[in-house]
Amino acid sequence: MQRLGFIGLGAMGAPMAACLVRAGFELSVFDVRPESAAPLAELGATSAGSPREAAEGADALILMVVNADQAEEALFGENGATETLESGAAVVLMSTVGPGPVRALAERLSQQDLRLLDAPVSGGVARAERGDLLIMAGGPTDLFEELRPALAAMGSTVVHCGESAGDGQSVKLVNQLLCGVHIAAAGEALAYARALGLDPRAVFETIRHGAANSFMLEDRGERMLEREFVPAKSALDIFVKDMGLVREAAKENGFEMPLSDAAHRLYETGSSLGLGREDDSGIVRVFERGVER
Repeated sequence: MQRLGFIGLGAMGAPMAACLVRAGFELSVFDVRPESAAPLAELGATSAGSPREAAEGADALILMVVNADQAEEALFGENGATETLESGAAVVLMSTVGPGPVRALAERLSQQDLRLLDAPVSGGVARAERGDLLIMAGGPTDLFEELRPALAAMGSTVVHCGESAGDGQSVKLVNQLLCGVHIAAAGEALAYARALGLDPRAVFETIRHGAANSFMLEDRGERMLEREFVPAKSALDIFVKDMGLVREAAKENGFEMPLSDAAHRLYETGSSLGLGREDDSGIVRVFERGVER
């Protein structure tokens, strides 16, 4: 697994691909925005003109696209990667798309003698740049072990979550449930402090030293206080999508989740206010509207 293709060079994908180049992998990269490949080409990657070209001769193809539709298009659309991937090659889907779509892709790929590892990530852009992501992988153990060196170049914590495609996605949905609720809770707490007539910064500096602290309060709370909403480090619309996937999987399994439902509505409200492409810490403004009234 030394020759790799990589499709999707967005805020997360580009630094992940850079980690692979620095680790010595032979990498061919593609993005629908050709200019995104230029910095990677300077590092030593090959810039491809299509998914098909990125996958040519690759032992494994990594996808870090936005959603399941983009993954399907990259694999099976015009000039899709499956036109050139050799029998037995692997596809590593690192996007968050939900367990159902991953299982469908795995079945379709298996009909062409291609293998799928489901390996979504968590950690954000700064950790992606350091190769410090959490990677949650689902798929056969032997395939996971073959791909472990490449995964380890991108993540400091690489976990095999189960033998089936979709197992990694399921664990990622638990992760996103907590992240989505925690960000919303941080926004509500800081807006609540303001409603009580307190200085939100002073409250933040106090409570972050106690039991109420969390990674999301530390990270997103700071952005909320500094009003660092543009450029987005993690867009609010990502949580519209991901909390939607959380709820969809819950419904399929007959599980009720009132906290996640409420958080999803808050992200949808933020998006409807035009905040969707800005940082997800902007959720605080949904709560602040009530304080300002």
